[in-house]
Amino acid sequence: MYDNLYSRALFFKPMNKHFLDINDLNLDELEGIIENSLSLKGNNKYSEILKGKFLGLIFEKSSTRTRVSFEVGMTHLGGKASFLSTNDLQLGRGEPIEDTAKVLSSMLDGLVLRTLDHQTQLDFAKNSSVPIINGLSNKSHPCQILADLMTYYEEKGSIKGKKVAWCGDYNNVCFSYAQAAELFDFDLWIACPDEFSPKESLNLPNVHFTTSVEEAVANSDVISTDVWVSMGDEKQAARRQAAFLDYQVNESLLDQAKEDVIFLHCLPAIRGQEISENIFADPRSRVFTQAENRLHVQKGLLIELLN
Repeated sequence: MYDNLYSRALFFKPMNKHFLDINDLNLDELEGIIENSLSLKGNNKYSEILKGKFLGLIFEKSSTRTRVSFEVGMTHLGGKASFLSTNDLQLGRGEPIEDTAKVLSSMLDGLVLRTLDHQTQLDFAKNSSVPIINGLSNKSHPCQILADLMTYYEEKGSIKGKKVAWCGDYNNVCFSYAQAAELFDFDLWIACPDEFSPKESLNLPNVHFTTSVEEAVANSDVISTDVWVSMGDEKQAARRQAAFLDYQVNESLLDQAKEDVIFLHCLPAIRGQEISENIFADPRSRVFTQAENRLHVQKGLLIELLN
């Protein structure tokens, strides 16, 4: 497998593609990343394919899976990664994004950003000469969706034509699911209270909204959810918890889906809110496989973007 990856690196010209949203790459590229990631997962040997490459990580929000997966992934591929705290950078003292992006991209081979505002990602990308990867913004979370798709491909094969149910808040992860539904040609059913549904029309034929959890999960192949109160929404906690009471994913809800349904959650989770207390122990849960796959799919993404 690694010989094939080296060959790909030799015969393809270097790209300077950014990955700010899932649709920044086309279907062939995304499926190629997933296929490479599955091969990488099955091969525990270290590689030197990104030897000499250096990845920077700037996070305005806390992180477990995103930070660790990128740092470990770069090490597995022979490169290095460094966490750059905004408190330590001049960016935290008011240096313009334009200046920071130009300087860092003259030294780094890629940069992962986890930002409060998606516009920060766009501003970095506009001024960067190296790939910018969205490690999460208030708009989207494309790296998470890559891991979710990899988890499905690993166990079931292609997700084309399948039904995916999302239960709960229409947040950044759900937005990336909506983009993926169009690219990968699966049906996404979003069960969400009207007050938290997007105000503007998405105009995506494969995406359906409903206030009924039962309608969303009926005959579904995948059920996914996330916390009701995302980072940055803490002031709305009481209102959100009241609005989403009927949207909890529990064992009885899984019973309404296909017999071989798989349950996903991007983590962290709050047991007793968006999920029942013991659902992670349910044999239909793939949550911790999904979390591990963040590492492997991040490696596939880094090979695609940094070579």
